[in-house]
Amino acid sequence: MTTTSQQELFRFLEDRFACAQACTECARACAMRASLVDPDGAEKQELVRRKGILCAEVCDATCRVLSEQNQVDEATIRIQVEWCRQVCLESAQTFDEHSGAEQAAQACRACARACTEFLATLN
Repeated sequence: MTTTSQQELFRFLEDRFACAQACTECARACAMRASLVDPDGAEKQELVRRKGILCAEVCDATCRVLSEQNQVDEATIRIQVEWCRQVCLESAQTFDEHSGAEQAAQACRACARACTEFLATLN
């Protein structure tokens, strides 16, 4: 294995781990945000709750996919990570409109950035 290919492998593994870690942190923040919203609240509160639950589930699933060593092909990984990136961005926008959800919005954006960086290593 050449030095260049070793560096590429290390970068791939580091970005994969960083993405999985960001997904875990985002899932936790979104689940927490969703749990703090009144289930019988106004329509905007219901949207925040639903987005939080969806984002937590997608991030959790993405983390599991990224943690499976060689059991998932690259195309599946790419689709899952892109889906996670998109859901995180949409959730962050929704959280921006809800007072007290700043931390969840930041976690979503951090996860979206990590997903973007990991997708770049797949190209």
